[in-house]
Amino acid sequence: MPRGASDIPDLRLSRINKLIQKFMTPPSMLFSNLFGTDNADSDTIKWESQIGNRGVTPMKAPGSPSQVTAPVGVSQNEAVAAFWGEKEYHDEEFLNNLREEGTASTYLSAKRRIAREFRSMRNRCDRRLELLFAQMLINGEITYSDKGGVKLSIDYAIPSENQVTLGANYYWTNGTQRNIVGDIMDAKIVVSDSCTGIIDHMVINSNTLKVMAMDSSIQTLLSKSNFGNGDLFGKSAGGIIGVRPRVLGELLGIPNIVVYDEKYVIEQTLTAAVAAGGTTVYVGNAADFTTGTAVLHDISAGTSESVTVSAVSTEAGTLTIGATTAAFRAGEDKITQTLPFMPNNKTLLMASTVEGSKIAEFIQAPYGLNRAYGLFADTKENWDPDGIWLRVQNKGLPVLYHRDAIYSLTFAA
Repeated sequence: MPRGASDIPDLRLSRINKLIQKFMTPPSMLFSNLFGTDNADSDTIKWESQIGNRGVTPMKAPGSPSQVTAPVGVSQNEAVAAFWGEKEYHDEEFLNNLREEGTASTYLSAKRRIAREFRSMRNRCDRRLELLFAQMLINGEITYSDKGGVKLSIDYAIPSENQVTLGANYYWTNGTQRNIVGDIMDAKIVVSDSCTGIIDHMVINSNTLKVMAMDSSIQTLLSKSNFGNGDLFGKSAGGIIGVRPRVLGELLGIPNIVVYDEKYVIEQTLTAAVAAGGTTVYVGNAADFTTGTAVLHDISAGTSESVTVSAVSTEAGTLTIGATTAAFRAGEDKITQTLPFMPNNKTLLMASTVEGSKIAEFIQAPYGLNRAYGLFADTKENWDPDGIWLRVQNKGLPVLYHRDAIYSLTFAA
């Protein structure tokens, strides 16, 4: 009786999911690691969010009833969970190498390949969750797809005073009236006044760290005469001179200044051909793209061409670009864009807890016939041609409980 892929130990569901769970969330996934998870009963996620948190219990006379109170600034929220996943196909040649007897090196090589590919699939799923968190915290909204390709969006209703864009004269990069320390103090005051939260995280990338380190006001404050023995610039073990975020944190009174340089790559296959000189790219899902640099890839030729995206239409599934030099085919060629979780022109300041409770969380929704929660892997055999599909999925939404505990600052164009 012929055996199927289920007879291959490394492709059994139990082993696959143990392998997936073994790959812990990468340390570089800042927001996913900072906040916890909970489970919802269905794919409709419900949560309460609030503004303000400084109530004081009223006085009462002995023998009198207690005053009835209700929380102020609380809103009820509800949204359909986001769902994401991907799959890979392995043909019979690869599967036969897995079960080949008498050649341990071939088996181990294939086994390592499965582990490497599952790790990549796990990391891509983790990056999607991290991207949802980043969009919620930095932009105050997320956009995703539902059944039938319907585009959904969630506005987390972050107060306008907590989402600040500086005028050109106050840009940290080249503003003639820039005041970096003052802007950060303003953020601390806004958060403290609104919810009593104490900002304990400031998230920036290396470009922003460079801007801050080279600012004359910060350098003056960090001089030895004004700031003890704190040294902003120091040498690493390899002798490379770098900037010490810890010193900035001590100056600004923020325990965790996190330099977050992690990036993600958006990839879509073209759904319509692009002629040489074309200025419009059609893709299946344009929601994750943004203005800036992207790369068109000619898969068969192995060549690529950088283009500038000037506009994105999520509804039409189009990217408006500068005129291309080469032509690109539909259904084969691709467009990619590499983006940072933390943009170059923004910083995020937040109180990660308010009165001892985390300000955000990922709510997992059940999916599949077995009502799986969280990251889950499964397989499906293909009869002709022989092969097997590997799949990884996750479902849920990040939620924000304290809308005024974060402060998103845009400090440059």
